[in-house]
Amino acid sequence: MDNKNSLNTFGTQIRKSPFFNATLKSGCTGFSVYNHMYIPRSFGDPVQNYWNLINHAILCDVSVERQVQISGPDASEFVQLLTSRNLKNLEIGQAKYVMILSEEGGIINDPVLFRLDSNQYWLSLSDSDVLLWAKGVKINSGLNVYITEPDVSPLQLQGPKSKVIMKSVFGNWIDNIKYYHHIKFDFDNIPLVISRTGWSSELGYEIFLQDQKFGDQLWNRIMEIGEPLGLFPGHTSTIRRIEGAMLSYIADMDINNNPFELGLDRLVDLKMNYNFIGKTALIKIKNNGIKKKFCGFEIDGEPLSKPNDEHLEILYNSKNVGFITSAVFSPRLEKNIAMGYLPIEYSALGFVANATFEGKIRNIEVISKPFYDPNKNIAKGLEN
Repeated sequence: MDNKNSLNTFGTQIRKSPFFNATLKSGCTGFSVYNHMYIPRSFGDPVQNYWNLINHAILCDVSVERQVQISGPDASEFVQLLTSRNLKNLEIGQAKYVMILSEEGGIINDPVLFRLDSNQYWLSLSDSDVLLWAKGVKINSGLNVYITEPDVSPLQLQGPKSKVIMKSVFGNWIDNIKYYHHIKFDFDNIPLVISRTGWSSELGYEIFLQDQKFGDQLWNRIMEIGEPLGLFPGHTSTIRRIEGAMLSYIADMDINNNPFELGLDRLVDLKMNYNFIGKTALIKIKNNGIKKKFCGFEIDGEPLSKPNDEHLEILYNSKNVGFITSAVFSPRLEKNIAMGYLPIEYSALGFVANATFEGKIRNIEVISKPFYDPNKNIAKGLEN
């Protein structure tokens, strides 16, 4: 890869992460753009990256998961205004997956919310401009909050060997971090927040660097200790995230979709005594019923040569009835799997339709998702 020429094609408005140079030196051969930043997308064969993840461990630069910090006397009330999930029992040191919704009930973002202190929160974002949304909401909220993008850049260390590696790097206290919890920690005078979270459906951790000048030092130190224990430089795995039916904002849903279509009713509390943004719309949607549903599919035929990256029509009796959002061949399951939308009347398990993949018409069948480890026992650390 010609780094100079390739990077210039993106323009100077695209930001580099604190780990950018370290990932290049570790073998990154390609980037894409997410939240106005470069994200490493290739360290060679994506299938090998997948096997490294599920058999060993990988270190990924996910600084593109930008943080929106909400602090101040009314921070807790403001965060509840933004999201449909009931946050009454969210403790300091805990995290929750949440939905940020528009007035119409559409999904603006699906971040992980971290509570760092009684009046301090981070929204760890997927790919949309929530900083601007939150600042706009603040103007007419009447709430006393401060909304900023802090100097915070996360790494992900994911895979079955992640705990052993994390303990070797940071200490045995890593055992004390419960699933979806986090702890503040200074590592060789580098300020960090370390959490038991990650975008992989595997056992793993996120390491939030709070001072960008230490990017190279932190990456290199983790790799130096981790490599002999089975750590590889890598990137988020499309194969594994589809196996786990993990949603990708823009690819699988956007502001035109609501949580009920996605089966995410657990993230919506219409009974709580708080008028969060989108609540009135969601009550109406709930009462009227949804018209389409996000489904899992098995695709017949030979292995897909690469992940699908566009919406593909689903046809039934030559009629367009829905579309595929994400599809891939799973080497572990030895079959093609996909996700997408169908009208409610066609969404039952076992329904068969067809779609065109790589120039060939194939049968697709609605099956249950997630496609692997449906109870997320691996990520929770409960696997045998």
